[in-house]
Amino acid sequence: MRWWTYLGAIVVGIYFLFPLYILVLLAFNSPKYTVLAKFPSLLPVSLTLNNLLTALQGTAFIDPFIKSLETATLVGIITIALAIPAGYGLSRLPRAIAYSIIILLLVTNMMPAIVIGIPIAVDFLKLHLFESVIGLALAQTLITLPLATFILQGTFSSIPIDLEHQARVDGANLFNRLFSVLLPLAAPGIAAAFLISWMFSWDEFTYAILLIPYHSTLPVTIYQDVTRGNLLAGIAFSLIFTIPVIILTFALQKYLRGEYLAGGIKG
Repeated sequence: MRWWTYLGAIVVGIYFLFPLYILVLLAFNSPKYTVLAKFPSLLPVSLTLNNLLTALQGTAFIDPFIKSLETATLVGIITIALAIPAGYGLSRLPRAIAYSIIILLLVTNMMPAIVIGIPIAVDFLKLHLFESVIGLALAQTLITLPLATFILQGTFSSIPIDLEHQARVDGANLFNRLFSVLLPLAAPGIAAAFLISWMFSWDEFTYAILLIPYHSTLPVTIYQDVTRGNLLAGIAFSLIFTIPVIILTFALQKYLRGEYLAGGIKG
């Protein structure tokens, strides 16, 4: 029975890693064996760095990359700053009321982004937030905040309330209880919520192309390169685009556990 489990894990692993393998193959193989070949090779043949060097020299890359990095980091910070008090407050409400509010928050994510993005773009034009990193981060936070609140509500609910009562008996006010007792214990859930928010913003496309269309983020730049036939630049940018995600995932992988991400559905 156990070998079936391993076999299933291997199949799922190949399913998810195969697109990344193809991306690496396209980036480092000679174009005549990949994008220019009638039957592209699935094995490394004639490896070269010329694809990356040519793509990075011929197209503006640094500005979209930095803009994506700024936006994703800002989304993570704003989301956590708002989700911590929201999650803590919901964790102290009666369960039926808290879950009703959480469901209402999550329902807002079911709206198509383009339906919400167009009126936001009109308002941001009036507020001078159009074509700005801050405006894009505020819009993307609309999507990340409900999920982060859901995660942190479960995280705070899993912390024994007796600890908070004991701190209150010792004379700690709400501010001290939150920063000295609750936040250190909730650190894994906070890290998981930040990572998910950051990763969502990192490859978000709809709000980026609606709210910051002229000097946009890296996903929009990759899309423009591919649709204009500049495949090598798109491939090179896509490969570099995955590096921060891999680094951040490995750095915070100990927090990406089921008990942290599913904390909100605990009874």
